Amino acid sequence: MKNNSVFIIDDDLITVFGLKKILERISKEIKPTDFCNGSVALDAIKSRIKDGRPLPSLIFLDINMPIMDGWTFLENFLELPITQKINIKIITSSIDIADRNKWQAYAKQSVHQIDYLTKPIHKLDINDLAVLEMAS
Repeated sequence: MKNNSVFIIDDDLITVFGLKKILERISKEIKPTDFCNGSVALDAIKSRIKDGRPLPSLIFLDINMPIMDGWTFLENFLELPITQKINIKIITSSIDIADRNKWQAYAKQSVHQIDYLTKPIHKLDINDLAVLEMAS
């Protein structure tokens, strides 16, 4: 069974809209779900684990959000009992070198593929989405 599930965790409605449009152009089969903060997304992932439902193949993660920011989400996410490799794209408008260093530290310690993209996101390279098992 193909898993075309994508989570977009971002409180910026323009970014969410843009990512959905880009994904839609790549494949009508991609099913994006958006969350306004890390806490709500983490609850959804825990629920999927508990119910045995598939986890997203790809997560777009903003680092600056209210309630639970992306770094806190990532810390909690990495502690979950997840065996599948998930592609996580950190998306941010931050140019702070500390954020890049933090990303690199998480990328080195994780079994997941964690990448760092700077906003605005204009287009996605098809190779970035290779982890999705898109239906033909």
